[in-house]
Amino acid sequence: MPNDSGSSTTHHDEKLQQILEHSARIFAEKGFDGTSIREISRATGMSLAGLYYYFRTKEELLCLIQERCLVTLLENGRKIQESGRTPRQKIALFVHNHLGFFLHNMNEMKVMSREDTALTADYEKRILDLKRRYLKALVDLVDELQQQEQTRNLNARVAALALFGMMNWIYTWYNPKRDPSLRSLIEQMLRIFFFGVLSDDVDEHGVEDHLLKSFLPEDKSFGLWPGS
Repeated sequence: MPNDSGSSTTHHDEKLQQILEHSARIFAEKGFDGTSIREISRATGMSLAGLYYYFRTKEELLCLIQERCLVTLLENGRKIQESGRTPRQKIALFVHNHLGFFLHNMNEMKVMSREDTALTADYEKRILDLKRRYLKALVDLVDELQQQEQTRNLNARVAALALFGMMNWIYTWYNPKRDPSLRSLIEQMLRIFFFGVLSDDVDEHGVEDHLLKSFLPEDKSFGLWPGS
């Protein structure tokens, strides 16, 4: 008799993918706490029992969505790291991969950004581990660039997090009808990163004189309440 385990696995994966896609859309619209499994059941056309065959809890469902995104990004990042290109080219490809992925999967990006504290216990640990690995992938690229170009006074972790900061919040403002295309967006962010964060045009003393001493007060209280 023919072995149909392969087709069964494919069907399972395709069905799970549909569930994750519909769930990400609803989570993005209503939030994780504001979404019920019954709403996901209606959106997917599946019974509650059918849904629970693929996941045990709503929290596990959220974990699966985030896990699918991060595993995909990590795999693409691994290919970039092994591409043999220059550090600048690798970082450009990393930015292209990150922005391209999220602009084409905006619901998933919203879920990743908004619901990062909704997971607990083992689910939280699984996602945090993937996020740390993804951050390390970019930190390693910045380190590689720093070593090649002998960039001074640069903390690779801070630089990587600054770049992620630019990229990860586009879901709050990006409008394809008004804002630049994906390619133009990538070029502008890379220009800011390479010629801003990584610029050595001004030496350490010049930075202190030009930026810090020129307009920043020496003492500044940022307390919200009087006397704080």
